[in-house]
Amino acid sequence: MKLAKRVEALTPSTTLAITAKANQLKAEGHDVIALGAGEPDFNTPIHIIEAAYESMKEGHTKYTASGGLLSLKKAIVNKLKQDQGLTYETSEIIVSTGAKHSLYSLFQAILDEGDEVIIPIPYWVSYPEQVKLADGTPVYLEGKEENGFKITAEDLKKSITEQTKALILNSPSNPTGSLYSADELRAIGEVCLEHDVLIVSDEIYEKLVYGGVKHTSIAELSPELKKQTIIINGLSKSHAMTGWRIGFAAGDAKIIKAMTNLDSHSTSNPTTTSQHGALAAYNGTQEPVEEMRQAFEERMNKVYDRLITIPGITCVKPNGAFYLFPNATEAVSMTGFNSVDEWVEALLEEEKVALVPGSGFGAPDNVRLSYATSLDTIMEALDRIERFINSKRK
Repeated sequence: MKLAKRVEALTPSTTLAITAKANQLKAEGHDVIALGAGEPDFNTPIHIIEAAYESMKEGHTKYTASGGLLSLKKAIVNKLKQDQGLTYETSEIIVSTGAKHSLYSLFQAILDEGDEVIIPIPYWVSYPEQVKLADGTPVYLEGKEENGFKITAEDLKKSITEQTKALILNSPSNPTGSLYSADELRAIGEVCLEHDVLIVSDEIYEKLVYGGVKHTSIAELSPELKKQTIIINGLSKSHAMTGWRIGFAAGDAKIIKAMTNLDSHSTSNPTTTSQHGALAAYNGTQEPVEEMRQAFEERMNKVYDRLITIPGITCVKPNGAFYLFPNATEAVSMTGFNSVDEWVEALLEEEKVALVPGSGFGAPDNVRLSYATSLDTIMEALDRIERFINSKRK
């Protein structure tokens, strides 16, 4: 049977081969350290688990409204007011089956064939594929490493055409951990307002910021920017709820209604039990969130300090998320490999350390290293990486 063109056009994830190889080595009994995790290594806080369990016992196991429980929408409205000082109506909120699903439904709702979406490089792997699935055209804009992998307003202005429909901003970023300042966001926002470009602000790592810096949503900078922005967020990273699949979008009521209508014909509604857990997450204590943030910050500082001592490795220090995105080009050169991808494959084969090649994020000079695992494990992995480089040095 011939597959649909939209599926055949998808770019396979470059992480699949390395993941498959790591799993094969593990199955063969090798001591593999995988640093590709995109989720916290903490369990969901117990009060959230208990709330979900109690909701099932109380009979909350049926359909809900397609756009989510009204009580959960109200909790999200309160969260946005408390955290960013933003005021929304429940008609401007949709609860989805994860932030990824919020993004997917958004692009399906706003894009037609030929519409362009500007995607900063490095990018999260699903952005361009979701745009293509909505018949849109990804337009890539490099965030230079010397600028902390962040795009500038000047570069953005040069990339806008008559077909530009939206810009994706991810702050803090996957894979780099970069965080945009309020001034940087304001300058970018002015360009978007001038050219009527919708801002898709992916804030899923909002709670995981370090070094005393503050996360700023571009929507909070002015009423005009709030109208021009769709916020994407959720509980996966902030509350260690990746498997619960609860995300949300906040923005223009017309767009939110279109997304809701679309979801009514796809998922019916986000999982009812997960929504009740999400209620407890937003309405209950936030102490576990801060405890996790502090643990990640401690790891990041220690891992970063060790990482930059390894020959041939340089790294921009991140301000958020739980990734480091070191440049490995010098290490590749000094060890005689032809590319970072080849170097990563050999590292896994010989030292049993699995990293994610940066090519999958549009940045072939880099690798992504997650510190969402124990500090001892990460330090052992870094020792192995250094040993590998020293053993191969020309």
